[in-house]
Amino acid sequence: MTEPTDTPAAKPAMGMLERRGIEAAILKPVYEEMAARLGEAVAQEILGAAITRAAVESAAAFAATEPNGTSLKSFADLQPLWTKDDALRLEVLHQDETRFDYNVTRCRYAEMYREMGLGPIGHLLSCNRDAAFCTGYDPSIKMERTQTIMQGASHCDFRYRVDKPQG
Repeated sequence: MTEPTDTPAAKPAMGMLERRGIEAAILKPVYEEMAARLGEAVAQEILGAAITRAAVESAAAFAATEPNGTSLKSFADLQPLWTKDDALRLEVLHQDETRFDYNVTRCRYAEMYREMGLGPIGHLLSCNRDAAFCTGYDPSIKMERTQTIMQGASHCDFRYRVDKPQG
């Protein structure tokens, strides 16, 4: 018997843009039903909490695969999953062992959610995951962001720092 050629190992990894589009298509009717029954505020609170929990769990799974443990470098090395298919255009401002600063100048996630009629909750579906991902991946990595394209800014300003205890 021969091995199938369409095994997961033989396929290129799905980019996050494609994954988020599939997830959003599934979540849209669920969110709409929750909003109709419970109101927008409660529906957004539930969705936000669920997405945050999923981001922490996903990040922990990524961290568990790091043979030498997590670091800001291993974290930065994951970026191609989120930028695949021109999903994000980044302008890296600074990158070393303790800082990783960049601006996102184009966000196809925001474009996709708006096209799907999910613009008002796009920040919950994507942006909300970013800081939570740090927590699950390596709690010493802290993210600061003051603006996002998703919420109308010209760019997203991602600033990551490593806050490891001395000794």
